[in-house]
Amino acid sequence: MDRRSFLAATTAGAGAAALSLTSSGSATAAGRREPETALLRRWFRDTYRSIEAMTTDIGLAADTLDLSRAGGPVVSQNTSPTNIGCGLWATVAAAGLGVIDSDTLHRRLTRTVASVEKLERHHGFWLNWYDAHDGSVLTSWPGTGDPVRPFLSSVDNAWLVTGLRIAASAEPRLRSRIARLLATADWSYFYTPYDPADPVAGPGQLRGGFWTDTGEPTAHHYGALNTEPRMASYLGIADGSLPGEHYWHMLRTMFPEHEQEQMPQGAYDTVDGVRLWQGHYTYRGRKLIPTWGGSMFEALMVPLFVPEAAWSPRSWGTTHHRFVRSHIEHGLSEARYGYWGFSPCNVPEGGYQEYGVDAIGMQTDGYASNTDRTYVTPGEPLPPASAYTNGVVTPHASFLALPYARRDALANLRAIDRDFGAYDDGYGFRDSVNVRTGRVSDFVLALDQGMIAAALAQELRPGLLQQPFTTGGFSSRVRPLLAKERFSI
Repeated sequence: MDRRSFLAATTAGAGAAALSLTSSGSATAAGRREPETALLRRWFRDTYRSIEAMTTDIGLAADTLDLSRAGGPVVSQNTSPTNIGCGLWATVAAAGLGVIDSDTLHRRLTRTVASVEKLERHHGFWLNWYDAHDGSVLTSWPGTGDPVRPFLSSVDNAWLVTGLRIAASAEPRLRSRIARLLATADWSYFYTPYDPADPVAGPGQLRGGFWTDTGEPTAHHYGALNTEPRMASYLGIADGSLPGEHYWHMLRTMFPEHEQEQMPQGAYDTVDGVRLWQGHYTYRGRKLIPTWGGSMFEALMVPLFVPEAAWSPRSWGTTHHRFVRSHIEHGLSEARYGYWGFSPCNVPEGGYQEYGVDAIGMQTDGYASNTDRTYVTPGEPLPPASAYTNGVVTPHASFLALPYARRDALANLRAIDRDFGAYDDGYGFRDSVNVRTGRVSDFVLALDQGMIAAALAQELRPGLLQQPFTTGGFSSRVRPLLAKERFSI
Protein backbone atom coordinates (compact mmCIF):
# COMPACT_ATOMS: atom_id res chain seq x y z
CA MET A 1 0.00 0.00 0.00
CA ASP A 2 1.27 3.44 -0.93
CA ARG A 3 1.85 5.19 2.42
CA ARG A 4 4.08 8.03 3.53
CA SER A 5 6.38 8.05 6.51
CA PHE A 6 3.87 10.24 8.24
CA LEU A 7 4.41 9.51 11.91
CA ALA A 8 6.31 11.73 14.32
CA ALA A 9 10.05 11.69 13.81
CA THR A 10 10.80 10.77 17.40
CA THR A 11 8.82 9.09 20.12
CA ALA A 12 9.50 8.37 23.73
CA GLY A 13 9.22 4.58 23.32
CA ALA A 14 7.53 2.24 25.70
CA GLY A 15 10.66 0.31 26.57
CA ALA A 16 10.98 -3.37 27.28
CA ALA A 17 9.54 -3.45 30.77
CA ALA A 18 7.25 -6.45 30.66
CA LEU A 19 3.86 -6.31 32.28
CA SER A 20 2.94 -9.05 34.72
CA LEU A 21 1.10 -12.01 33.27
CA THR A 22 -2.08 -10.91 35.00
CA SER A 23 -2.06 -7.32 33.76
CA SER A 24 -0.95 -8.22 30.26
CA GLY A 25 -3.69 -10.77 29.78
CA SER A 26 -1.60 -13.91 29.22
CA ALA A 27 -2.89 -15.55 32.40
CA THR A 28 -5.64 -15.11 34.95
CA ALA A 29 -5.13 -13.71 38.42
CA ALA A 30 -5.11 -17.26 39.77
CA GLY A 31 -2.13 -18.04 37.54
CA ARG A 32 -4.09 -20.17 35.06
CA ARG A 33 -3.86 -19.52 31.35
CA GLU A 34 -6.85 -17.50 30.19
CA PRO A 35 -9.24 -19.57 28.03
CA GLU A 36 -8.60 -18.87 24.37
CA THR A 37 -12.09 -17.69 23.49
CA ALA A 38 -12.18 -15.28 26.43
CA LEU A 39 -8.72 -14.00 25.50
CA LEU A 40 -9.69 -13.45 21.86
CA ARG A 41 -12.86 -11.63 22.86
CA ARG A 42 -10.97 -9.37 25.25
CA TRP A 43 -8.37 -8.65 22.59
CA PHE A 44 -11.19 -7.70 20.24
CA ARG A 45 -12.88 -5.38 22.79
CA ASP A 46 -9.65 -3.51 23.46
CA THR A 47 -8.78 -3.33 19.77
CA TYR A 48 -12.21 -1.93 18.97
CA ARG A 49 -11.81 0.58 21.78
CA SER A 50 -8.75 1.93 19.97
CA ILE A 51 -10.78 2.28 16.77
CA GLU A 52 -13.50 4.09 18.73
CA ALA A 53 -10.83 6.44 20.06
CA MET A 54 -9.52 7.08 16.53
CA THR A 55 -13.00 7.82 15.16
CA THR A 56 -13.73 11.54 14.97
CA ASP A 57 -17.00 13.35 15.65
CA ILE A 58 -17.99 13.01 11.99
CA GLY A 59 -17.48 9.25 12.02
CA LEU A 60 -14.19 8.94 10.11
CA ALA A 61 -11.47 6.70 11.55
CA ALA A 62 -8.26 8.71 11.68
CA ASP A 63 -4.97 7.24 10.60
CA THR A 64 -3.18 6.90 13.94
CA LEU A 65 -3.52 7.17 17.68
CA ASP A 66 -0.46 8.42 19.58
CA LEU A 67 -0.38 6.87 23.06
CA SER A 68 2.84 8.53 24.23
CA ARG A 69 1.37 11.83 25.41
CA ALA A 70 1.02 12.46 29.12
CA GLY A 71 -2.24 14.29 28.55
CA GLY A 72 -3.86 11.28 26.89
CA PRO A 73 -4.08 9.74 23.42
CA VAL A 74 -3.83 12.06 20.42
CA VAL A 75 -5.72 11.35 17.21
CA SER A 76 -4.04 12.22 13.91
CA GLN A 77 -5.50 14.86 11.62
CA ASN A 78 -5.39 12.73 8.47
CA THR A 79 -7.44 9.81 7.28
CA SER A 80 -7.62 7.76 4.09
CA PRO A 81 -10.17 5.56 2.31
CA THR A 82 -8.49 2.52 3.86
CA ASN A 83 -8.80 3.92 7.38
CA ILE A 84 -12.48 4.71 6.86
CA GLY A 85 -13.11 1.21 5.51
CA CYS A 86 -11.38 -0.30 8.55
CA GLY A 87 -13.65 1.68 10.85
CA LEU A 88 -16.75 0.45 9.03
CA TRP A 89 -15.96 -3.24 9.14
CA ALA A 90 -14.66 -3.08 12.71
CA THR A 91 -17.97 -1.55 13.80
CA VAL A 92 -19.93 -4.30 12.04
CA ALA A 93 -17.70 -6.87 13.72
CA ALA A 94 -18.28 -5.23 17.11
CA ALA A 95 -22.03 -5.59 16.68
CA GLY A 96 -21.72 -9.17 15.44
CA LEU A 97 -19.68 -10.08 18.51
CA GLY A 98 -22.02 -8.30 20.94
CA VAL A 99 -19.61 -5.52 21.89
CA ILE A 100 -22.11 -2.86 20.75
CA ASP A 101 -25.88 -3.13 20.28
CA SER A 102 -27.86 -2.76 17.07
CA ASP A 103 -28.88 0.84 17.78
CA THR A 104 -25.26 1.83 18.25
CA LEU A 105 -24.35 -0.01 15.05
CA HIS A 106 -26.98 1.89 13.09
CA ARG A 107 -26.01 5.24 14.58
CA ARG A 108 -22.29 4.80 13.95
CA LEU A 109 -22.63 3.42 10.42
CA THR A 110 -25.11 6.14 9.48
CA ARG A 111 -22.77 8.85 10.73
CA THR A 112 -19.84 7.45 8.78
CA VAL A 113 -21.83 6.93 5.57
CA ALA A 114 -23.18 10.47 5.78
CA SER A 115 -19.63 11.81 5.96
CA VAL A 116 -18.42 9.56 3.14
CA GLU A 117 -21.25 10.91 0.98
CA LYS A 118 -19.87 14.44 1.45
CA LEU A 119 -16.22 13.66 0.73
CA GLU A 120 -14.86 15.02 -2.54
CA ARG A 121 -14.71 12.32 -5.22
CA HIS A 122 -13.36 11.97 -8.74
CA HIS A 123 -14.50 9.37 -11.29
CA GLY A 124 -16.61 7.83 -8.54
CA PHE A 125 -13.63 7.26 -6.22
CA TRP A 126 -12.22 8.89 -3.12
CA LEU A 127 -8.99 10.83 -2.76
CA ASN A 128 -6.20 9.38 -0.70
CA TRP A 129 -6.04 11.89 2.16
CA TYR A 130 -8.72 13.86 3.98
CA ASP A 131 -8.93 15.76 7.23
CA ALA A 132 -10.56 13.22 9.56
CA HIS A 133 -12.17 15.96 11.64
CA ASP A 134 -14.00 17.98 8.98
CA GLY A 135 -13.81 15.87 5.82
CA SER A 136 -11.92 18.43 3.76
CA VAL A 137 -9.31 17.32 1.24
CA LEU A 138 -5.86 17.37 2.82
CA THR A 139 -3.65 19.80 0.89
CA SER A 140 -0.66 20.01 3.24
CA TRP A 141 0.84 17.36 5.44
CA PRO A 142 0.20 17.72 9.19
CA GLY A 143 3.32 18.62 11.10
CA THR A 144 5.50 19.44 8.09
CA GLY A 145 3.32 21.56 5.83
CA ASP A 146 4.54 19.64 2.78
CA PRO A 147 2.06 19.86 -0.09
CA VAL A 148 -0.17 16.85 -0.76
CA ARG A 149 -1.11 16.18 -4.37
CA PRO A 150 -4.66 14.91 -4.80
CA PHE A 151 -4.41 11.22 -5.69
CA LEU A 152 -6.84 8.39 -6.42
CA SER A 153 -5.40 5.09 -5.22
CA SER A 154 -6.89 1.89 -6.61
CA VAL A 155 -5.91 -0.22 -3.62
CA ASP A 156 -7.01 2.28 -0.96
CA ASN A 157 -10.37 2.72 -2.66
CA ALA A 158 -10.78 -1.05 -2.63
CA TRP A 159 -10.66 -1.10 1.16
CA LEU A 160 -13.25 1.66 1.50
CA VAL A 161 -15.54 -0.15 -0.94
CA THR A 162 -14.97 -3.32 1.08
CA GLY A 163 -16.06 -1.54 4.26
CA LEU A 164 -19.10 -0.01 2.54
CA ARG A 165 -20.21 -3.40 1.20
CA ILE A 166 -19.91 -4.89 4.68
CA ALA A 167 -21.88 -1.98 6.16
CA ALA A 168 -24.65 -2.39 3.57
CA SER A 169 -24.89 -6.09 4.32
CA ALA A 170 -25.11 -5.51 8.07
CA GLU A 171 -27.53 -2.56 8.03
CA PRO A 172 -30.39 -2.88 5.50
CA ARG A 173 -31.51 0.71 6.14
CA LEU A 174 -28.28 1.95 4.57
CA ARG A 175 -28.25 -0.28 1.49
CA SER A 176 -29.82 2.17 -0.93
CA ARG A 177 -27.52 5.02 0.15
CA ILE A 178 -24.43 2.85 -0.16
CA ALA A 179 -25.61 1.48 -3.50
CA ARG A 180 -25.77 5.04 -4.83
CA LEU A 181 -22.24 5.68 -3.58
CA LEU A 182 -20.89 2.58 -5.31
CA ALA A 183 -22.84 2.96 -8.54
CA THR A 184 -20.24 5.30 -10.04
CA ALA A 185 -17.16 3.47 -8.76
CA ASP A 186 -16.13 1.91 -12.07
CA TRP A 187 -12.89 -0.06 -11.70
CA SER A 188 -12.21 0.08 -15.43
CA TYR A 189 -10.96 3.64 -14.81
CA PHE A 190 -7.79 2.10 -13.31
CA TYR A 191 -7.54 -0.72 -15.86
CA THR A 192 -5.18 -0.93 -18.83
CA PRO A 193 -6.58 -3.59 -21.19
CA TYR A 194 -4.28 -6.34 -22.40
CA ASP A 195 -2.52 -5.64 -25.67
CA PRO A 196 -0.89 -8.77 -27.13
CA ALA A 197 1.16 -6.59 -29.50
CA ASP A 198 2.65 -4.64 -26.56
CA PRO A 199 2.02 -6.39 -23.21
CA VAL A 200 4.35 -3.95 -21.43
CA ALA A 201 2.21 -0.94 -22.33
CA GLY A 202 -1.00 -2.99 -22.20
CA PRO A 203 -0.53 -5.54 -19.40
CA GLY A 204 -4.18 -6.17 -18.54
CA GLN A 205 -3.57 -4.88 -14.99
CA LEU A 206 -4.66 -2.06 -12.69
CA ARG A 207 -2.80 1.21 -12.38
CA GLY A 208 -1.61 2.22 -8.94
CA GLY A 209 -3.75 5.32 -9.36
CA PHE A 210 -4.10 8.82 -10.84
CA TRP A 211 -3.19 12.34 -9.74
CA THR A 212 -6.38 14.31 -10.19
CA ASP A 213 -4.70 17.70 -10.59
CA THR A 214 -3.25 16.62 -13.95
CA GLY A 215 -5.07 13.37 -14.75
CA GLU A 216 -1.65 11.72 -14.87
CA PRO A 217 -1.53 7.99 -14.02
CA THR A 218 1.19 6.29 -12.02
CA ALA A 219 3.95 4.78 -14.12
CA HIS A 220 3.43 1.40 -12.46
CA HIS A 221 0.69 -1.19 -12.59
CA TYR A 222 -0.10 -3.62 -9.80
CA GLY A 223 1.28 -6.71 -11.50
CA ALA A 224 1.93 -9.13 -8.61
CA LEU A 225 -1.06 -11.33 -7.89
CA ASN A 226 -0.28 -12.19 -4.27
CA THR A 227 -0.47 -8.62 -2.96
CA GLU A 228 -3.24 -6.60 -1.33
CA PRO A 229 -4.31 -4.76 -4.55
CA ARG A 230 -5.96 -7.98 -5.72
CA MET A 231 -8.93 -6.90 -3.60
CA ALA A 232 -9.58 -4.15 -6.16
CA SER A 233 -9.29 -6.76 -8.90
CA TYR A 234 -11.84 -9.02 -7.21
CA LEU A 235 -14.25 -6.15 -6.66
CA GLY A 236 -14.04 -5.09 -10.30
CA ILE A 237 -14.43 -8.61 -11.65
CA ALA A 238 -17.36 -9.22 -9.29
CA ASP A 239 -19.28 -6.10 -10.37
CA GLY A 240 -18.48 -6.64 -14.06
CA SER A 241 -16.41 -3.50 -14.58
CA LEU A 242 -13.28 -5.63 -15.15
CA PRO A 243 -13.04 -8.68 -17.41
CA GLY A 244 -12.38 -12.05 -15.83
CA GLU A 245 -9.24 -12.44 -17.93
CA HIS A 246 -7.65 -9.67 -15.84
CA TYR A 247 -7.08 -12.25 -13.09
CA TRP A 248 -4.90 -14.35 -15.40
CA HIS A 249 -2.80 -11.37 -16.48
CA MET A 250 -1.47 -10.85 -12.95
CA LEU A 251 1.89 -12.39 -12.10
CA ARG A 252 2.40 -15.40 -9.84
CA THR A 253 6.11 -14.57 -10.12
CA MET A 254 7.87 -12.36 -12.61
CA PHE A 255 8.76 -14.08 -15.85
CA PRO A 256 11.98 -16.13 -15.61
CA GLU A 257 13.95 -13.69 -17.76
CA HIS A 258 13.23 -10.76 -15.41
CA GLU A 259 15.43 -9.82 -12.47
CA GLN A 260 13.80 -10.74 -9.19
CA GLU A 261 14.53 -12.16 -5.74
CA GLN A 262 15.14 -15.70 -7.02
CA MET A 263 14.92 -17.60 -10.27
CA PRO A 264 11.37 -18.94 -10.31
CA GLN A 265 10.50 -22.51 -11.22
CA GLY A 266 7.29 -23.51 -12.95
CA ALA A 267 5.78 -23.79 -16.40
CA TYR A 268 3.61 -21.89 -18.85
CA ASP A 269 -0.10 -22.66 -18.91
CA THR A 270 -3.14 -21.44 -20.84
CA VAL A 271 -6.34 -20.69 -18.94
CA ASP A 272 -9.46 -19.12 -20.47
CA GLY A 273 -7.40 -18.40 -23.58
CA VAL A 274 -4.71 -16.51 -21.65
CA ARG A 275 -1.15 -17.82 -21.64
CA LEU A 276 0.44 -17.27 -18.25
CA TRP A 277 3.59 -18.16 -16.38
CA GLN A 278 2.70 -20.40 -13.42
CA GLY A 279 5.87 -19.80 -11.46
CA HIS A 280 6.76 -20.24 -7.81
CA TYR A 281 9.58 -19.57 -5.36
CA THR A 282 11.15 -22.08 -2.98
CA TYR A 283 12.06 -21.05 0.55
CA ARG A 284 13.55 -23.53 3.04
CA GLY A 285 12.35 -26.35 0.78
CA ARG A 286 8.82 -24.95 0.60
CA LYS A 287 7.17 -23.96 -2.70
CA LEU A 288 4.94 -20.88 -2.53
CA ILE A 289 3.70 -17.85 -4.45
CA PRO A 290 5.71 -14.78 -3.40
CA THR A 291 4.34 -11.36 -2.63
CA TRP A 292 6.02 -8.18 -3.82
CA GLY A 293 7.96 -7.53 -0.61
CA GLY A 294 7.50 -10.64 1.52
CA SER A 295 5.17 -9.08 4.11
CA MET A 296 2.26 -10.78 5.82
CA PHE A 297 -0.47 -8.28 5.02
CA GLU A 298 0.21 -8.41 1.27
CA ALA A 299 -0.64 -12.11 1.31
CA LEU A 300 -3.27 -12.37 4.03
CA MET A 301 -5.36 -9.19 4.25
CA VAL A 302 -7.55 -10.12 1.27
CA PRO A 303 -8.60 -13.58 2.61
CA LEU A 304 -10.02 -11.91 5.71
CA PHE A 305 -12.93 -11.15 3.37
CA VAL A 306 -12.68 -13.33 0.25
CA PRO A 307 -12.51 -17.05 1.20
CA GLU A 308 -9.63 -17.85 -1.13
CA ALA A 309 -8.47 -20.90 0.82
CA ALA A 310 -11.94 -22.48 0.74
CA TRP A 311 -12.48 -21.74 -2.94
CA SER A 312 -8.98 -22.75 -4.00
CA PRO A 313 -7.60 -25.12 -1.32
CA ARG A 314 -4.78 -26.64 -3.36
CA SER A 315 -3.55 -23.30 -4.68
CA TRP A 316 -4.48 -20.29 -2.54
CA GLY A 317 -5.06 -22.40 0.57
CA THR A 318 -1.70 -24.11 0.19
CA THR A 319 0.36 -20.98 -0.45
CA HIS A 320 -1.31 -19.11 2.46
CA HIS A 321 -0.30 -21.88 4.87
CA ARG A 322 3.24 -21.99 3.50
CA PHE A 323 3.60 -18.21 3.64
CA VAL A 324 2.76 -18.24 7.34
CA ARG A 325 5.10 -21.15 8.01
CA SER A 326 7.87 -19.24 6.23
CA HIS A 327 7.39 -16.24 8.52
CA ILE A 328 7.50 -18.50 11.56
CA GLU A 329 10.67 -20.25 10.45
CA HIS A 330 12.36 -17.01 9.45
CA GLY A 331 11.73 -15.46 12.86
CA LEU A 332 12.50 -18.51 14.97
CA SER A 333 15.02 -20.56 12.98
CA GLU A 334 16.69 -18.32 10.40
CA ALA A 335 17.00 -14.93 12.14
CA ARG A 336 16.53 -16.45 15.62
CA TYR A 337 14.65 -13.48 16.97
CA GLY A 338 12.52 -15.71 19.19
CA TYR A 339 9.41 -14.06 17.67
CA TRP A 340 7.92 -13.74 14.20
CA GLY A 341 5.42 -11.84 12.02
CA PHE A 342 6.76 -9.13 9.71
CA SER A 343 4.63 -6.51 7.98
CA PRO A 344 4.59 -2.75 7.31
CA CYS A 345 4.12 -0.84 10.56
CA ASN A 346 5.03 2.10 12.73
CA VAL A 347 8.69 1.72 13.63
CA PRO A 348 9.21 1.76 17.42
CA GLU A 349 11.83 4.47 16.99
CA GLY A 350 9.42 6.58 14.91
CA GLY A 351 8.15 6.66 11.32
CA TYR A 352 6.61 4.04 9.07
CA GLN A 353 8.52 1.24 7.35
CA GLU A 354 7.84 -1.94 5.40
CA TYR A 355 8.99 -5.20 7.01
CA GLY A 356 8.81 -8.72 5.65
CA VAL A 357 10.75 -11.86 4.80
CA ASP A 358 12.89 -10.71 1.91
CA ALA A 359 13.36 -14.18 0.42
CA ILE A 360 9.63 -14.63 -0.27
CA GLY A 361 9.12 -11.28 -2.00
CA MET A 362 9.74 -10.68 -5.71
CA GLN A 363 11.45 -7.32 -5.25
CA THR A 364 15.22 -7.49 -4.94
CA ASP A 365 16.17 -5.65 -1.74
CA GLY A 366 12.52 -5.86 -0.74
CA TYR A 367 11.13 -5.81 2.77
CA ALA A 368 13.68 -6.95 5.33
CA SER A 369 12.66 -8.14 8.78
CA ASN A 370 15.01 -5.83 10.67
CA THR A 371 15.67 -2.13 10.93
CA ASP A 372 19.25 -2.65 9.76
CA ARG A 373 17.85 -4.05 6.47
CA THR A 374 19.41 -7.49 6.06
CA TYR A 375 18.55 -8.62 2.54
CA VAL A 376 18.91 -11.88 0.68
CA THR A 377 21.20 -11.57 -2.33
CA PRO A 378 19.70 -13.41 -5.33
CA GLY A 379 21.65 -16.58 -6.05
CA GLU A 380 23.56 -16.42 -2.77
CA PRO A 381 23.05 -18.47 0.42
CA LEU A 382 20.74 -17.07 3.08
CA PRO A 383 22.51 -14.75 5.55
CA PRO A 384 23.55 -16.21 8.92
CA ALA A 385 21.42 -15.55 11.98
CA SER A 386 24.03 -13.09 13.24
CA ALA A 387 23.22 -10.77 10.31
CA TYR A 388 19.70 -10.16 11.55
CA THR A 389 19.77 -7.40 14.16
CA ASN A 390 16.97 -5.16 15.41
CA GLY A 391 14.13 -7.35 14.18
CA VAL A 392 10.76 -5.57 14.12
CA VAL A 393 7.73 -7.76 14.80
CA THR A 394 4.20 -6.46 14.39
CA PRO A 395 1.25 -8.13 16.14
CA HIS A 396 -1.19 -7.73 13.25
CA ALA A 397 0.91 -10.22 11.27
CA SER A 398 0.24 -12.90 13.87
CA PHE A 399 -3.48 -12.16 13.85
CA LEU A 400 -3.51 -12.60 10.07
CA ALA A 401 -1.88 -16.01 10.62
CA LEU A 402 -4.63 -17.31 12.95
CA PRO A 403 -6.55 -19.34 10.33
CA TYR A 404 -3.37 -21.10 9.20
CA ALA A 405 -1.33 -21.57 12.39
CA ARG A 406 -3.60 -20.82 15.34
CA ARG A 407 -1.46 -22.35 18.08
CA ASP A 408 1.73 -20.69 16.83
CA ALA A 409 0.01 -17.32 16.42
CA LEU A 410 -1.47 -17.34 19.92
CA ALA A 411 1.84 -18.39 21.44
CA ASN A 412 3.66 -15.64 19.57
CA LEU A 413 1.17 -12.96 20.63
CA ARG A 414 1.29 -14.08 24.25
CA ALA A 415 5.08 -13.94 24.15
CA ILE A 416 5.11 -10.45 22.62
CA ASP A 417 2.74 -9.35 25.36
CA ARG A 418 4.57 -11.10 28.19
CA ASP A 419 8.13 -10.23 27.24
CA PHE A 420 7.76 -6.63 26.05
CA GLY A 421 4.58 -5.23 27.57
CA ALA A 422 3.33 -4.58 24.05
CA TYR A 423 -0.34 -4.95 25.00
CA ASP A 424 -2.34 -2.00 26.30
CA ASP A 425 -5.44 -2.93 28.31
CA GLY A 426 -7.23 0.10 26.91
CA TYR A 427 -6.27 -0.07 23.23
CA GLY A 428 -4.98 -3.55 22.38
CA PHE A 429 -1.57 -4.34 20.97
CA ARG A 430 0.81 -1.52 20.16
CA ASP A 431 1.79 -1.48 16.52
CA SER A 432 5.22 -3.11 16.72
CA VAL A 433 8.17 -4.06 18.89
CA ASN A 434 11.90 -4.12 18.20
CA VAL A 435 12.76 -7.49 19.70
CA ARG A 436 16.48 -6.75 20.08
CA THR A 437 16.15 -3.41 21.86
CA GLY A 438 12.81 -4.13 23.50
CA ARG A 439 11.40 -0.81 22.35
CA VAL A 440 7.65 -0.80 21.70
CA SER A 441 5.77 1.51 19.35
CA ASP A 442 3.85 4.37 20.94
CA PHE A 443 1.20 4.18 18.23
CA VAL A 444 -1.73 2.15 17.03
CA LEU A 445 -2.75 2.48 13.37
CA ALA A 446 -6.29 2.25 12.01
CA LEU A 447 -5.11 -0.04 9.20
CA ASP A 448 -3.40 -2.52 11.49
CA GLN A 449 -6.10 -2.42 14.17
CA GLY A 450 -8.65 -2.91 11.40
CA MET A 451 -6.87 -6.06 10.26
CA ILE A 452 -6.71 -7.32 13.84
CA ALA A 453 -10.42 -6.67 14.36
CA ALA A 454 -11.33 -8.49 11.14
CA ALA A 455 -9.07 -11.43 11.96
CA LEU A 456 -10.55 -11.78 15.45
CA ALA A 457 -14.07 -11.55 14.05
CA GLN A 458 -13.29 -14.34 11.60
CA GLU A 459 -11.84 -16.47 14.39
CA LEU A 460 -14.70 -15.88 16.82
CA ARG A 461 -17.57 -15.90 14.34
CA PRO A 462 -16.45 -17.34 10.99
CA GLY A 463 -18.00 -15.66 7.99
CA LEU A 464 -19.23 -12.60 9.89
CA LEU A 465 -17.53 -10.15 7.49
CA GLN A 466 -17.36 -12.42 4.45
CA GLN A 467 -21.02 -12.61 3.39
CA PRO A 468 -20.84 -9.74 0.85
CA PHE A 469 -17.92 -11.51 -0.84
CA THR A 470 -19.45 -14.97 -1.17
CA THR A 471 -22.62 -14.04 -3.08
CA GLY A 472 -23.53 -12.17 -6.27
CA GLY A 473 -20.65 -11.52 -8.62
CA PHE A 474 -18.14 -12.96 -6.17
CA SER A 475 -19.94 -16.28 -6.38
CA SER A 476 -20.66 -16.20 -10.12
CA ARG A 477 -17.48 -14.52 -11.43
CA VAL A 478 -14.65 -14.64 -8.88
CA ARG A 479 -15.15 -18.09 -7.38
CA PRO A 480 -14.94 -19.90 -10.76
CA LEU A 481 -11.61 -18.19 -11.46
CA LEU A 482 -10.16 -19.32 -8.14
CA ALA A 483 -11.48 -22.83 -8.73
CA LYS A 484 -9.48 -22.96 -11.99
CA GLU A 485 -6.28 -21.73 -10.32
CA ARG A 486 -3.44 -24.26 -10.46
CA PHE A 487 -0.36 -22.82 -8.79
CA SER A 488 2.76 -24.86 -9.56
CA ILE A 489 3.35 -25.55 -5.86
